[in-house]
Amino acid sequence: MRVVAKFGGTSLGSGERVERAADSIAAAVDAGHEIAVVASAMGSTTDDLLDEITFDVDDKDRAEIVSMGERTSVRMLKAALAARGVNALFLEPGREDWPVVANEAGEVNVEATKERAAALAAEMDNTVPVITGFLAETLDGEVTTLGRGGSDTTAVMLGKYMDADEVVIVTDVEGVMTGDPHVVEGARNVASITVDELRNLSFRGAEVIAPSALVYKDEGLNVRVVHYQHGDLLGGGTRIEGSFENLIDMREDPLACITVAGRAIRNRPGILADLSQSLRGESINIDAVASGMDSVTFYVDVDISERAEAALHDEVVVGDGSLSSVSVEGDYAVVRVMGGELPNRPGVISDIVGPIADAGINVHDIITSATSVAIFVSWDDREEVLKIVQDEF
Repeated sequence: MRVVAKFGGTSLGSGERVERAADSIAAAVDAGHEIAVVASAMGSTTDDLLDEITFDVDDKDRAEIVSMGERTSVRMLKAALAARGVNALFLEPGREDWPVVANEAGEVNVEATKERAAALAAEMDNTVPVITGFLAETLDGEVTTLGRGGSDTTAVMLGKYMDADEVVIVTDVEGVMTGDPHVVEGARNVASITVDELRNLSFRGAEVIAPSALVYKDEGLNVRVVHYQHGDLLGGGTRIEGSFENLIDMREDPLACITVAGRAIRNRPGILADLSQSLRGESINIDAVASGMDSVTFYVDVDISERAEAALHDEVVVGDGSLSSVSVEGDYAVVRVMGGELPNRPGVISDIVGPIADAGINVHDIITSATSVAIFVSWDDREEVLKIVQDEF
């Protein structure tokens, strides 16, 4: 089995942890597996280096300075592996066989990186390459970086381009947890999670794997997150399943927009739960929810909108006076744009709404999440809006 193992800064935070990492790599090699290693800077080295740059510095010099953390890590790991009889070499920008190539804009040069990664993979039957994470190099030899979480990106990208069976992210957490164990009692490890789920969690603060790395995850590449203390690269942790693909979807049936208004709605704890429970009691499924300062809007099938209105009206008339009225409007269509690159695309809302506005179409509502945008328009405008969005994405 061919494995790309990425060791985060915490897992390399001391000489003892470097030795633990080397033990796990050597054990996998002894078991007959081909292992490539991606190493982050030890501990908080990168942040420490950035903190010491108290003077004006251009991007080129900044990249060279912060690269020192990863350059040190690969030398440490290579030496620790050599002490265990493992044939290893470290790779950093500047070497002829360096695999991660960037263009002039600092973006990954896919074709050049694929070619070099394949050449590196061909040598893995008798060598463990130890590669600096986070860094890239232009064809002109300038060092650049892949941004926050860049070592994760390096690992999953190389896993894909080196035709690896699995990428293992070695970090200081027990894979993905049901909640923050520092906050929630009884938090436990999740055995598996989809790319969609993890990207949404990652963009909302879960520090497991960099969202940018998951762009390179495809169906044929297994990805796992494991804790460095276990010392086993080949088992445990959380499996990340599936792949994240760009998708444009239009709901086939029209929706009704039901709005519950109330001046004190934002100050009433549990208001969303109460309203949702009233709809649940009528077996009404909610397609989407939008909330404002003094209103909550539910989108439901037009065919059941009268029952939904009646259920919500009951909440208004029997409540504590914080709700004042219910209104229903339709028919609406919803077009959803889902894609792994949406959060990294500045102006993405403008890119969607601008062409729709230019066509003279009114956007009734927009609901966004970490990796999707839902556009609500009049039912009669749905086909034109779908075409506009497809042309853009």
